[in-house]
Amino acid sequence: MATLQKIRSKGALLILFVGLALFAFIAEEGVRSLSSSRAESHQRIGKVYGESINIQEFNDLVDEYTDVVKFTSGMDNLSEEQVQSIRDMVWRNHVESQLLQHEADELGLTVTDAEVQDIIQKGQSPLLAQTPFSNPQTGTFDVQALNQFLTQYNSMKGQAGQPAEAIAYYEQVYNYWKFLEKNIRQQALTGKFQALLAKSFISNPTSVQNAFDARNNEKDVLLVTLPYSSIKEGELTVDEKDLKAKYEEKKELFRLNEPTRDIKYIDVAITASKADREQLNAEMAEIAEQLRNASAEDIANVVRKSGSSVAYSTVPVRRNALPSDIAKQLDSMAVGAQVGPYLNAGDNTQNIVRLLAKTSLPDSVQFRQISVTGADEAAAQKTADSVMTALNAGVPFDSIAKKYNQTGDEVWLTSQQYENSMLDENNRKFIAALSTQAAGTTQQIHFGNQINIVRVLDRKNFVDKYDIAVVKRSIDFSNDTYNKTYNDFSQFVASNKTLEEIEANAMKSGYMVQQRQGIMGSEHNVAGLSSTREAFRWIFNEDTKVGEISEIYTCGNNDHLLVVVLTDKNDGQYRTLESVKDYIEDEALRDKKAASLQEKLAACNDLAAAAKVAGALPVDTIRHITFSSPVFVSNIGSREAALSGAVARAKKDEFVKGVKGMAGVYSFKVLSEKKNDAKLDDAAKKSTQAQLANQNFRAASNFIQALYERADVKDARYLFY
Repeated sequence: MATLQKIRSKGALLILFVGLALFAFIAEEGVRSLSSSRAESHQRIGKVYGESINIQEFNDLVDEYTDVVKFTSGMDNLSEEQVQSIRDMVWRNHVESQLLQHEADELGLTVTDAEVQDIIQKGQSPLLAQTPFSNPQTGTFDVQALNQFLTQYNSMKGQAGQPAEAIAYYEQVYNYWKFLEKNIRQQALTGKFQALLAKSFISNPTSVQNAFDARNNEKDVLLVTLPYSSIKEGELTVDEKDLKAKYEEKKELFRLNEPTRDIKYIDVAITASKADREQLNAEMAEIAEQLRNASAEDIANVVRKSGSSVAYSTVPVRRNALPSDIAKQLDSMAVGAQVGPYLNAGDNTQNIVRLLAKTSLPDSVQFRQISVTGADEAAAQKTADSVMTALNAGVPFDSIAKKYNQTGDEVWLTSQQYENSMLDENNRKFIAALSTQAAGTTQQIHFGNQINIVRVLDRKNFVDKYDIAVVKRSIDFSNDTYNKTYNDFSQFVASNKTLEEIEANAMKSGYMVQQRQGIMGSEHNVAGLSSTREAFRWIFNEDTKVGEISEIYTCGNNDHLLVVVLTDKNDGQYRTLESVKDYIEDEALRDKKAASLQEKLAACNDLAAAAKVAGALPVDTIRHITFSSPVFVSNIGSREAALSGAVARAKKDEFVKGVKGMAGVYSFKVLSEKKNDAKLDDAAKKSTQAQLANQNFRAASNFIQALYERADVKDARYLFY
């Protein structure tokens, strides 16, 4: 009772405490929810129809396709450019799949498992030609081979003790097949949608007749051309009002599917200083002296220590295995000669070349071999002698090979297989012996207690091969040069805190301000430089403000410095007028020129008068003009669709003036008109109807673009890659 009374006496305080505790709980949950929401938003790589695409989901698709590329190409490692290309392809395919699935759901279009299996059974998808399940005789897809593989795969999964290599291979093939199967389904759905879309395009009798007439009604005209070039440069100008009006007229051409940014930037290329070049020249002079005095045994060591980008080959190589500038030196070099150091501006290198030997050797050698071993060299030699005795007695090569669990197959060794590769002593010895061995002979090549018994079957394509030592050193900048270049640029950026100051002072300091408009988020670099990911993220970061200056980024192959100023953001549906100003200005100026030339023609009542207008080209005769194709005006070198339309409307002997074209203003008189002998019979009608339907469908084949616009696709990959 006393305790209860004590609690009641502090009721107000308790209520406040509970209220604060409750508020803290709610606030904590709110913070958790907000943090969770932010974390989730940071995982969004894009949106389609308002639905987020998660980064992990996208990366899984990229990994899937990367495995497919590696499996089909046989490559273990891909370059950054190849990986980026895969990401682009996966993004495009995934988004288009989402767009199509949205439409299919609304239309009730589906592809059933039975339909997919029917396609596979009948081999109807072109994707099936890319599988390893083919008929050995025909090379075409074989469903029986597929079923056999799937049976083996399922059997292997249920058995323990299977070789790891076999399991890994079967998994690769199975994953590849599941990838193809998924794409066969998507391909079938796309085909259904396109077929449905195609059926919506039909032609009526009037359009068929018009199309037929457009191809077969021809006219000949006398033409007077007033080219736009007849107006002097600067005589006509356009103002802001003209630009805005033309921009509004052409606006739909500038529709965007993603945000864009406009920037100005300074790109500083770091190059070797005079001191760097002098240092390299001194080193190369010393290396040239060492190479000149080196014995044949020391050549490889001198080249290796020199830091040459061209390794010394321990076997002679063809000229096309050498850098092009080195190969050119061979034309004027005698064996034993040495040239250099010399500058090759093409790859910015200093070079030394010493030609040690030149010989004629086969480019390709066909051989077969048996490898024998022993506990020691003597034991191996005893076995090798036994094999040689059997071969000399006429025992078939492959029969002996089988005794040693080898095939003895006939194989070709080509120069390309080993040139520009690092060869150990055993490989060098083997290739050297094989290259000089006569066809039809058998020899032993010793590798300690292993002996290869090699029979050369054929030698083809004898070419000149060279034993050549090359020292090729890039003219690189030193750390001191990098630091000085960075410090000078950093001081310039720090001293100029606005774009106006940067533009005013750049030239004085030896820098050039460049401009790039309309950068899209789907691009992967800035200013054509590699390794600009951080700069790209900064440009598209929502917190980056117009007018803001970036930090200095080291880009390219660590040989460029980049600073960027964000000059405009465009998160709307259209490119800005500023970003397309050059095009709009040209179009608006063409309008003014056309109006000016049309005004000159206003008083002309016949072709003779039009021909006398200042700037007019001589009267030209153009024949066989039809409405179906743009007429080519040879004296001005332009195809003019508007002129074809105007001629099609005009009657015989009619004079028409002031037709605005792409390259000038035209006046003409129709000399004659005729119809070809073609008849619009039933066959022609059907053919024309089919052509019109195909034309209409092709015109609508960019439906994916329309779906992009409807779906409000958002691409935020730049935040992650």
